[in-house]
Amino acid sequence: MTLELRHLRCILAVARHLHFARAAEELGIAPPSLTKQIQDAERLLQFRLFHRTRRSVSLTTAGEAYIPRATAALAQLDEAHEHGLLAERGQLGRIQIGYVASAVFAGIMRRTLMQFRDLRPRIDVELSEIPMDDIPARLVGRQLDVAYVRPPMSWPEELQASRVHQDEFVVALPEDSPLAAQKTIAPQQLRNARFAVPEQEFGTLEVARRGRFSPQVELRPGPLVAVVASVSLGNTVAIVPGSLCTCVTLPGVVYRPLGGKPIPSEIALLYRRHERSRAVRAFLQYARTEAARTGNGQ
Repeated sequence: MTLELRHLRCILAVARHLHFARAAEELGIAPPSLTKQIQDAERLLQFRLFHRTRRSVSLTTAGEAYIPRATAALAQLDEAHEHGLLAERGQLGRIQIGYVASAVFAGIMRRTLMQFRDLRPRIDVELSEIPMDDIPARLVGRQLDVAYVRPPMSWPEELQASRVHQDEFVVALPEDSPLAAQKTIAPQQLRNARFAVPEQEFGTLEVARRGRFSPQVELRPGPLVAVVASVSLGNTVAIVPGSLCTCVTLPGVVYRPLGGKPIPSEIALLYRRHERSRAVRAFLQYARTEAARTGNGQ
């Protein structure tokens, strides 16, 4: 027989009350049963915890040394149990979220993260800006749990994606370009343009396909802010998500809609198909629900 939690709870109840009847009442057991639990505990510990007379109960020297540490140990066990329950419910844990810089401009990422942190404050969310080509491998290798990306892109079968935002591609032009005077720009009007291309080149390639030309790629600066800066500083144009129009304003740059059928620009959450972490699953569920509420989910 070894000392068990039931013994420990009985010991601490008697130590709190220094009265067997009141301690038994707190524990919801009969006084004789409590007395036996204390006797068993003292036999297992090999020292007496309490001096007992008909009129009083007091701690022994050994009891005075034992009780504070036993109290702390039980508190730690109770805390461990609480943490286990919270983790089981997806209310405790850690989530590593990667993102491409352009995902920040749409606002959906910021709203989702702020609201999720309010709802589940005991989940630690870590954020890292990651080049889009590196994201699938980091998800498979579990260096990331979730990532905000801009499709289309390729990923292995163990990953899947859910759209959380959609807008349209627009063209960023130098303000002194003759095309800047027009309200909309048809794809074929960009035939002779020199392009600054972001890491997600789908918009540029689709404009070129519709305009029936091969794009003249002048620069590949990567992040969208660097792309727009290239338009500001040089003689290039860029096909960028419409969300940039309201949040990235640089001298010498104007934005114009593209003519014809809109070219969709999407942000998606990329994640593992068979995610085990309840905290990660809670975040994915919340993010998808929020996207559906705003009409962007799929």
